[in-house]
Amino acid sequence: MTRGHAWRGHWRVRLYERVRERGYDSLTAFADARPTASLVELAEELGEEDIAGVQVFSGLVAEAERTHRLTRLVRGQLVRELSEGLPEGWPAVLDDTNRFKVAKTLSAWIAYTPETHEERVRQISAALIAAPPPPGWRPLSPDDELLRTLLPDEEV
Repeated sequence: MTRGHAWRGHWRVRLYERVRERGYDSLTAFADARPTASLVELAEELGEEDIAGVQVFSGLVAEAERTHRLTRLVRGQLVRELSEGLPEGWPAVLDDTNRFKVAKTLSAWIAYTPETHEERVRQISAALIAAPPPPGWRPLSPDDELLRTLLPDEEV
């Protein structure tokens, strides 16, 4: 398929059919089994050229809203962004190059944050730069202890 096919037809139906074909009852379960995969990698696994990363994220947000787990989704997206942007973990020194990588990674996280959590995510991003986590820190799931400290579950 060529680019642009992701938006043709009933993409939500196609997305969930692909998830079920892979043995998962929800998009969240599919994504949770791949906590460090980027949204693009998840989309490619589900449909090469006919599923887009933003569609995967849209589905994940909808499921998180229904199950009152938006905070966990936000933590999970940071895991994905850190895995992609800082694959070796948090840098030991924030020189110009590393500061740019960190800022780019945190900016991507902010971009994929639902409005309800934007302010908190901006505060956490600033705090991570001001008081960096241990060198090499690379959370592998949204249940990482430091992540849960930074962004505890608040939903009822």
